[in-house]
This record gives sequence, structure tokens and C-alpha cells, in this order.
Amino acid sequence: MTDTHLEPFDAVVLMSFGGPEKDEDVLPFLQNVTAGRGIPDERLVEVGEHYYGFGGRSPINDQNRALLAALEQEMAGRGLRTPIVWGNRNWEPYLTDAARALAQDSGRARLLAIDTSAYSSYSSCRQYREDFAGTVRTLADEGLKVEFDKIRQYYNHPGFAQAELACVREGLDQLEQLTGGLDAQRQKILYVTHSIPDAMETASQRRTAGYEAQHRQLIEWVTGGLGERAVLESELVFCSRSGAPHIPWSEPDVNDRMEELAEQGITGVMLVPMGFVSDHMEVKYDLDTEAKETARRLGMDFVRAGTVGVRPDFVAGLVDLLQERAAQVRGDDVDAPAVTAEGPLVPGSGTCAIDCCLGAVDRPTHPSWAS
Repeated sequence: MTDTHLEPFDAVVLMSFGGPEKDEDVLPFLQNVTAGRGIPDERLVEVGEHYYGFGGRSPINDQNRALLAALEQEMAGRGLRTPIVWGNRNWEPYLTDAARALAQDSGRARLLAIDTSAYSSYSSCRQYREDFAGTVRTLADEGLKVEFDKIRQYYNHPGFAQAELACVREGLDQLEQLTGGLDAQRQKILYVTHSIPDAMETASQRRTAGYEAQHRQLIEWVTGGLGERAVLESELVFCSRSGAPHIPWSEPDVNDRMEELAEQGITGVMLVPMGFVSDHMEVKYDLDTEAKETARRLGMDFVRAGTVGVRPDFVAGLVDLLQERAAQVRGDDVDAPAVTAEGPLVPGSGTCAIDCCLGAVDRPTHPSWAS
């Protein structure tokens, strides 16, 4: 692909969840996140303790700034002159404001989005498409025509996969240095991702292997990539469960599983936050704080592997995906690589089917590809 502009798109949008920057931001940020759910402010203040413990500042914003800069550099290195901006769901800079700024001069903008979630589910993909639809409607009321497209979910793209493999290799180096050697009888790798409701997991299986299965496919590929270093058993565990206790979510919780492993004689764990692209609050609090404390209490050796962040393989892979999607939209013949058997979702026609990963309420999405 040799295009110097991502035709037919006018700009790229890095789309993320958003996070507070200071103590005063925490409550209004959580009000945005939980809008329409009727959760009282007193409860939100309790939830916000995670943020208050870090000065009210989520690490996700600085990480998105770093990713934006890395993408700009990678695109410039390829001669791509398409501008790239950043827009959030729940905090400044908001997606709608970013899109408005891009469309104001000409009255229209066609945008290609990257979201900061690698896997398929309502929360990690479809909800972003609902956000796009909301922005399209809002700006249409202002007389601005905005269209969105997005790259495919990239859990099995070589760029993300190779960066994840490097994280695991480095984590094993740390565990080996900490303990004096890897011990298959007494140590284990726990791959960690965000817990989701069972109903959301079921919905994710409508058009894809499903949220959990996609993680397990990548774990299998990473294990194969470790070669002789694949000496420790591994499994998928979950963190950040929320919601009513009677509603089933993905299990086991990482802390509960560590308790069980300690009873079975496991003395060391390496946690790999493969469900997260950067060290944001779920990683810094749920793993670096809570899970680390669980390990200390149990007397377990503890290593937390890195996230893909701005690793060159990951950043280059995202730009590959921008070029891939732009070429697909133009009707070009495109190679869409993947490291797992599932391959790219909806090959040759975009990222998502119209009925993919439906939520509890069927809300308008944009873009909406035919099934």
C-alpha cells in the first residue's frame, strides 16, 4: 500500500474510554460513565476511591497522548499525511467535539476510527459504534455531515500479537530473575482481561468466536511463539467485575484464582494483562494494587507483565490496519493478515456485521454493515 493519504477518509480518530485528570473530575466522569442507570452520587464517590487514591488522575489520558504521538510518527514515516485526532466517550476531549472541529470548515468529514480495545464484545466494540451514531446525529442537527468507519478488532492482527508475545517474554525474564529460575510445578501464568456479563459474552459469539474464545486463541498463539520458554502452564482469568451480585459475570476472578492456586502449592504467578492495551486504571489498581497485595498476603512471588502500550509492533500494526481498511473501502485487493484460525472478522467487508455483539437494548450503530 503506497497511498500518501488514507483515501477516501479525511482524518483518523483515536477513540477511547476517557478518564478524569484530577479529584474534581472524578464524580462528573463517573456520572458520564453511568448515565441513565440511576446510581446515586454517594455510591459513585465510593467507586471513585480507586481514582482518588491516584490523585484523581487516570493514567489512560497520558497513555492515549503517547499513543497518538506514536501513531503520528509512524504515519509520517510512511508518508501518510492524513491528520489524526483523539476523542473519548466519557471525558475530554469528547468524540463529538473532535469530529465537529474536523467537519466545521467544509461542513462534512469522513473519519476512520481506531478504538483502544482489541477484542469483540458489546463494551469493547459495538458501544463505540453506538457512540459514532450519536455523534453523527448530534452533528447532523448542527448541519454537519459526518461519517465514520473503523478498523477491525485487532486481537489477532500480527502487530498486536507480536507486541503481546514480547510482553510475555519480558515478564518471564522478570519472573526468572526474581525466583532464580522458572518452575513448572510451582509457578503459573495468568492472562488477565476485563470480566463481562455472561449475557454480553453470549452476544459476542453471534458472529465471532466470542470474547473469551478470542483471548484463548491468542494465548494459544503466544504459547506457541514462546518455543522452549513455554514451560509454565497458563490460563485466562478476569478482573474488574462490577454490577449487581446476582448477575453472572466472567470467572474466575484473578484474586480468587490466586487463592486457589496457593492452596494447590503454586508459589509464584506472572500476570499478563492481555485484555488491556495500556496500563490504565484496571491494571494499576486491580492488578498492581489489589492482586499484588493478594500475592503478598499469600506469600507468592508476583510479576506483572507489561501492556502493548506504544511498542513499535503494535503501533505499526494499527497503521497497517488503517491502510487495510482504507484500501477495502476503495475496493482494492487487500491482504488482511491474522495469526489465528478465525482470521479477520467479515473478511473484505469491514469489521462488524449489523447484528454483531448486540447489547441489552438494540441501539443505532454507525457504521452498520449488512449481515
